[in-house]
Amino acid sequence: MADIRPQAVAGTWYPAREGELAAAVDEYVASAAAFAAGPVGTRCPRAIIAPHAGLRYSGPVAAYAYALAGGCPYTAVVLVGPSHFVGFRGVSIWPRGAWETPFGAMPIAESLAAAIASDPLVTEHPAAHGREHSLEMQMPFLGRLLRDTPIVPLVMGYQDRETAVGLGDTLARVVGARPGENILLVASSDLSHYEDAATAADLDAVVIRHVAALDADALMSALEDDPRHACGGGPIVAVLRASALLGCTRAEVLRYGDSGDVSGDERSVVGYMAAAIW
Repeated sequence: MADIRPQAVAGTWYPAREGELAAAVDEYVASAAAFAAGPVGTRCPRAIIAPHAGLRYSGPVAAYAYALAGGCPYTAVVLVGPSHFVGFRGVSIWPRGAWETPFGAMPIAESLAAAIASDPLVTEHPAAHGREHSLEMQMPFLGRLLRDTPIVPLVMGYQDRETAVGLGDTLARVVGARPGENILLVASSDLSHYEDAATAADLDAVVIRHVAALDADALMSALEDDPRHACGGGPIVAVLRASALLGCTRAEVLRYGDSGDVSGDERSVVGYMAAAIW
């Protein structure tokens, strides 16, 4: 695979010009900063959950998670998102090189990536990253707030229990074997899609409840019963499970909203959640 992953949705889903993008990210983070400065923000989270829609829609919610993580002394960021366009089994890793962003290239944490890729569940499948926006939509915040922190991008294919649980176990094993490093886990997911706002809120409340309880197994069961709850439910399960295995005991949903908050149209919305885990 090519070492440099080019931007796929810059200029459409978020501004392609560095100055314009910086201004947008700074505005969203400033709006969330007062919350992040409170008791919940007294220490850096082990993991966050953030949405991945177009920046003007999901950015105001995602900023609540990144306002906590931004500026923390992380040595690497592991991102897990869903595959929207390519169906496959397992998890696709981008193992080397860098990802282009308007803020410059974000380098890959290659040693960490190699350790994660030692799991047969994790393979190189370049097509899964080509058009995929779920991880790219985290780059505006990472590039602005954690510019020099290397990343490990992971895209999950079919979000079955075996894959979500298996990846969670692998992340816990690999991160736990690196006690001298401070690695942030990021799950990228929107919640329900194209329901009316009231129905969306009911569906999304299930995810919110299980995330707040740090209950990966209950969330996985809910997704198996009704996958409408979240497009990236598997990545959330993997990060919740890894966090719990790494000793985390507390999760908090920082912000919830939907696309109607921006568009004004509540007839068909997409739900967004920001959360953090300690």
